[in-house]
This record gives sequence, C-alpha cells and structure tokens, in this order.
Amino acid sequence: MKILADFSQRVVVHSQTLDWVASPMSGVDRRALDRVGEEVARATSIVRYAPGSEFSPHVHTGGEEFVVLEGVFQDEHGDFPQGSYIRNPPQSKHKPGSQNGCIIFVKLWQFQPQDRTHVRLQTQYMGSVQHATFKGLAITPLYKDDYEYVSLLHFEAGANMQISAMGGAELLVLEGEVSEQSDVLVKHSWLRLPINTDLNITAGKQGAKLWLKLGHLTDVDKQIARVQNV
Repeated sequence: MKILADFSQRVVVHSQTLDWVASPMSGVDRRALDRVGEEVARATSIVRYAPGSEFSPHVHTGGEEFVVLEGVFQDEHGDFPQGSYIRNPPQSKHKPGSQNGCIIFVKLWQFQPQDRTHVRLQTQYMGSVQHATFKGLAITPLYKDDYEYVSLLHFEAGANMQISAMGGAELLVLEGEVSEQSDVLVKHSWLRLPINTDLNITAGKQGAKLWLKLGHLTDVDKQIARVQNV
C-alpha cells in the first residue's frame, strides 16, 4: 500500500476531512496521512481509540512516535493526556489502549535502528523560550539527535517564521491556523516538505500552536527498505 509516498513532493492533508478507516483491531480507526507498506509500514496517521478499546501487546520493531491530540492514551507505562509526546524506540513493547477514548497523531518505522531512547513528555506542563530571530514565536524543544529535531511552536497572531528545511520538514497544526504558500492549515492539518526546501509559516488572527519535525526526511529510502525486509 502506498499513500502520498512520493517524498520529493510537497503535501498538505486536512485530516479532519478524511473518513475514518477501521484498523484490524476492533474500536481503533485510522486516517492515513502517508504510508508505505501493509500492516507493517512506514506510516504517519491520525488514530482514534474508542472508549474501552485496546491493542494486543506488541513490539515496535521500527519504533513509534506519537502526540496525544484528544483524551487520554494509556498503556502499562502510564496515562498520557492531551499534549503528551511519546517516543517508543525500536524493540520497545507495550499494550496500548484508552479507557475513555483518545485520538493520537502517530508515526511508525521512522527511527534510526540503533535508537533506544524513550521519551515521555507531558508538554502541557512544559515552558517555552522566545525564538532568537522571529518575533512573536516561542519554542518548546521536545527531542533532538544527529538526525532530527522535534519541537512545539507557539505563534502569536500574525507572527511569521521563515527557515531552510534542508533535511525536510513536517508539521501538524495543534491549535489555531497558519498559512504556508497558498494553503491555509487549520486544526489537525498536516504539511510535509521535501528536502532542500524552505518553510514559510504565518499565523492567523488567533495565533497557532504547531508540532514540527525537521531533518528526518533524508533517511526515507533506508526506512522503507527496513520495513520491506521485515
């Protein structure tokens, strides 16, 4: 299965306009953003857990990264409310579910194979720092290594950020709205930019909050090859 699998192209998806598609697990539905592979896949999705639903215990051979968008996600490691940012590295395992239901933004098989760093952050309790260059913009760093940088961006109304995305960029609007080129991105809109491009974001009248990942799209071919060799 291939969904928006040409990583040389700029892509915008307004995820809230997509239909929910049932997963193999009862009560768990998905909105696919990009995907290469079948049930084992390099994939980016919005996933909805109905109240009381859960997955069987499983190992994340290629790693799992997610942001809780609504509700409370749960596994044996704890309860993770809206705003939580989680990285479960390759070879980690858990039994995920949600007693009262939740929605998460999740990325699978997009880690470096040697990564073993667990990250469990509740960002609603984290502060931010003002950007050194762009006025009206504050940053909450979430994760950084030699391959990628992940953060939350907090835009005041009308604030603008222009950066070079040499390693590609990917963002999800968490609150408010922004414009990028001719597109207006609203809550849960998703943007992917290929390598060697520029990102030019301007917030709307109410400001905006974004999840942003930079640098990770230089390794797509290797990620896909690892999935196909499973």
